[in-house]
Amino acid sequence: MRHPTDSSPLRRALALFAFVLAAACALASPVGASAADACSAQSGATVPAVVELYTSEGCNSCPPADRWLSALKGRDGVVALAFHVDYWDSLGWKDRFAQPLFTQRQNASQRTSGARFAYTPQVIVDSRDTPDWSALSGTALQRRTPATVALTLSRDATGLALVVAPGAGAPAKLSGYVAVVDDGLQTHVGAGENRGETLHQDGVVRELLPWSLAGTQASTLHFASTSAPEPGATRHWVAVATDGVYGKPVQAVTLACAR
Repeated sequence: MRHPTDSSPLRRALALFAFVLAAACALASPVGASAADACSAQSGATVPAVVELYTSEGCNSCPPADRWLSALKGRDGVVALAFHVDYWDSLGWKDRFAQPLFTQRQNASQRTSGARFAYTPQVIVDSRDTPDWSALSGTALQRRTPATVALTLSRDATGLALVVAPGAGAPAKLSGYVAVVDDGLQTHVGAGENRGETLHQDGVVRELLPWSLAGTQASTLHFASTSAPEPGATRHWVAVATDGVYGKPVQAVTLACAR
């Protein structure tokens, strides 16, 4: 039997099979570090509870609140964030996680939180001051408010991208932030009120990247993160949308990429 020519049906079928196989391999095997490292997460149908803890390594009443926040780690329907403030830094121990931006955020949040003054440890749940935080369990925080905004947060070698998609009933103007968050941090405190203590901390915000959006069209926002996680820490990212700069959260999503 003679070999098939280029125009034979068998040769054309073999060529088509080879093309399809090559395309499938290309889709299954991302090329380059950017594609291989990419990951994304999409928000759900309900709004998670957003818990913000204002804390400091220099405050001896803060470790119990830090431990309480750590117990919320990984809870379904709960986003737990620790903002380290810097007004304790001059009182014996400088907190390496503290930022003036977080102190400013705590002070500004008094406009909507109901708190009369800034203090540590302060817990704010869904934009409201919550002094009885120690009585709240993870189950009690798991509210099931239907979402009016969808968020998709993704990361690749070039940075972070957030897709904000307002739906029916969404606020006309949205604000929010992307937080760069580390778990599994440890500090041996050498001075101040917690001298001699070893603190174990989760949910620590290392960077806060704000955003705002007006209109009803879905938009994609891009962010660049500059901080590197400490050795032994586990990093994840959180995107939160609110109905005002310091308003009530209307959606949140957590992104954790496999290392």
